[in-house]
Amino acid sequence: MGEIEDAIERADREAFTREPPKTLQGRINFLMKQLKTTRAVAAELGVTQRSVERYRKGERKHPPKDIAAKVEAAVRQRWQPQVRKRRRRQAAATGGITVETRARFGYTAPIGTTDDGRFRRLTVHLPPAYAQRLFDARDTGASDQQMRDIIAEGFKDVYFQDGGGRATGLSDVAINDIDYMDFDF
Repeated sequence: MGEIEDAIERADREAFTREPPKTLQGRINFLMKQLKTTRAVAAELGVTQRSVERYRKGERKHPPKDIAAKVEAAVRQRWQPQVRKRRRRQAAATGGITVETRARFGYTAPIGTTDDGRFRRLTVHLPPAYAQRLFDARDTGASDQQMRDIIAEGFKDVYFQDGGGRATGLSDVAINDIDYMDFDF
């Protein structure tokens, strides 16, 4: 996963109305309800069917760290999908998306102005159209660079050009060297 997809995933987790199961046995049982068979759960986690059965019965309570991380990630990925969809629909229809980042921004500008990239810490609220484009790109399997381009275009329109009121000669904005990026929608 790329930085943009990670940020979307973190924002999704903030929408949870209930916390996912905390115990290993609870998590495995949740995965069993989702995936239906021990074979499917074992394939998802990269363990044997017998290991899944042991985790489910409570015979093994402390898996290796990498397996525990895979279990947690699999549960969080499937937890409360309707809540996630509702928040995304709302962001894409009316709310928009707020992007907070510290990254190097470079841009193409007219001759006589500086176009050297520099680090900026920005918090910008992008309109719903950009949220819709970002979610559509993610759902169609777009690369991290393609999603960066959507966000950069939104920054260009909203932050750098202030909706067309300034910096009208600015043609392209690029986001590079991301220190961190967080979304709220």
